[in-house]
Amino acid sequence: MTAPNVNTLWAKTLVAELVANGVDAVCLSPGSRSTPLTVAFAEHPEVEVFSHLDERSAAFFALGRGRRTGTPTPLVCTSGTAAANYHPAVIEANQSGVPLVLLTADRPPELIDSGANQTVDQEKLYGDAVRWYRDMPEPEAEPRKMRMLRTTAARALAASTGSDPGPVHLNCRFRKPLEPTRVPDDHPASVPDDWAGGDRAAEAGRDGPFVATSGGVTAPGEDAIERLQDAVTTADRGLLVAGPADDGLSADALERLANATGFPALADPLSDLRFGPHVDRLDVPVCAGYDGYLGTDAVAAWDDPEVVLRFGASPTSKPLRRYLRDADCRQFVVDPTGGWPEAEFTATDLVVADADATADALAADSLGRADPAWREQFATAERVHWDAVEAALDETYWEGGVLADATALAPDPTTLFVSNSMPVRDADRFGRPRTADLTALANRGASGIDGITSTALGAGSATDDPLVLVTGDLAYYHDMNGLLALGRCGVDATVVLLNNDGGGIFHMLPIEEHPTFDEQFRTPHGLDFEPTEALYDLDFERTTGREEFRERFTASLERAGTQVIEVRFDAGDSHAVRERLAERVADRLADT
Repeated sequence: MTAPNVNTLWAKTLVAELVANGVDAVCLSPGSRSTPLTVAFAEHPEVEVFSHLDERSAAFFALGRGRRTGTPTPLVCTSGTAAANYHPAVIEANQSGVPLVLLTADRPPELIDSGANQTVDQEKLYGDAVRWYRDMPEPEAEPRKMRMLRTTAARALAASTGSDPGPVHLNCRFRKPLEPTRVPDDHPASVPDDWAGGDRAAEAGRDGPFVATSGGVTAPGEDAIERLQDAVTTADRGLLVAGPADDGLSADALERLANATGFPALADPLSDLRFGPHVDRLDVPVCAGYDGYLGTDAVAAWDDPEVVLRFGASPTSKPLRRYLRDADCRQFVVDPTGGWPEAEFTATDLVVADADATADALAADSLGRADPAWREQFATAERVHWDAVEAALDETYWEGGVLADATALAPDPTTLFVSNSMPVRDADRFGRPRTADLTALANRGASGIDGITSTALGAGSATDDPLVLVTGDLAYYHDMNGLLALGRCGVDATVVLLNNDGGGIFHMLPIEEHPTFDEQFRTPHGLDFEPTEALYDLDFERTTGREEFRERFTASLERAGTQVIEVRFDAGDSHAVRERLAERVADRLADT
């Protein structure tokens, strides 16, 4: 590999090794100090470049791609506050286990704490939020350093996608010249023709990755399977609980385990198990209305489950979390990383193993079947809940009704991204199971509303599936910069904008009764989002009711380009509908 200067050689080597390890796309943000990396990525024929002016939006875009594909899309930025703008996405990637590789350009070390322009301390900038960090040495055309560089690229990707996936940070220092300009032979940045001294591995790498990393699956030990079998075979009443998971229990494994145990399956909308062909193949109900009935007096009168098997992250539903908290039973948490996704601290057993391997090992042997009356209780509660939802949709329209329609009308297949705050909660309560292949995603690691649009567009860029984003007005406002990716990155979407002028989640809290509520918590903004149509070259539409929304939503999915469909609500009115629905479900269950 020839190069006009050592920075160019270093950057081209790093990029070549990343590509050899499977990288096929990158998110670049303009900047000077990152010039060697930017040029190397931009000129590589096998790399798709996504250009972002805003580093925060770039990071969430890359997060969305990693969440959708399970592989990282590297990020490149210049030095200074540019790297700090990655931090919110790094936190989300850390807490939700999404692969992310950050390549932050930096100044030479002697400039730190010197007052030099655009120079900050970037060492371990993201603290312990990354799986691995490396402060890279300054580029040098020296065989051992080049072998180290190639090895580091392989290690970074392996650390990001391993058994505990997440962000990895390489801090890359460069001296001038940053551009791929040739320097005189006596210049410190020159690259001698014989710099590798015949070391072909250092100069050209190997056929394929310089270091091939072979991953594995953590299988449960015999003692863990024995404990699980003992608990399951002696239980008449059991539950399978699948929380949010980017790489959790598969549909096939769920089917085998559910049919072997006879336990009802409570599937979070983000578990990848609420939607899909398996829904009709299970011998047990796939429960999704639990958020609407687990807190009722009727359910409180049921016997407790005797055993609960939990997969994925902590469920979105607070009623479900409280139900599990109060249940006097054996609770197994299955987590391949050894983490603790259970904030009520009532679980009794932690199984550090792959979810599918655990489910298959358990289902392989003869197991007892749950009491049919236990399953029927959940099946009845599901029917009561969904009948009540349908009746409410015939009477009025509220924010949750939009989520009910969006999940019901989205084509097969679809990538569905749902914002935090009320949209994801409404998706949980009102997103009915169906056999369509819906990949439902959200940023539930840190549960922020920053970067929602960018994450959704990143996820959409990684697949040919239609992309639907359901977001609130505050989240839309918070990440309007992210809409620039529609044109710059060639992503189309159907964006459902739920505008209640300030958000509705605080209506669920006691602060609603306090005199500071409107100005300091509900925060009405009075913004008109229609000008985003001209600013970002999209189609902006407003709807006034259910029939009009359903028509425009369906039409948007058949059109090219991006359409933002704004549906306006009063947050208090929507909250009142949720409360009336809960009362109706409780009353009907009490009469059942």
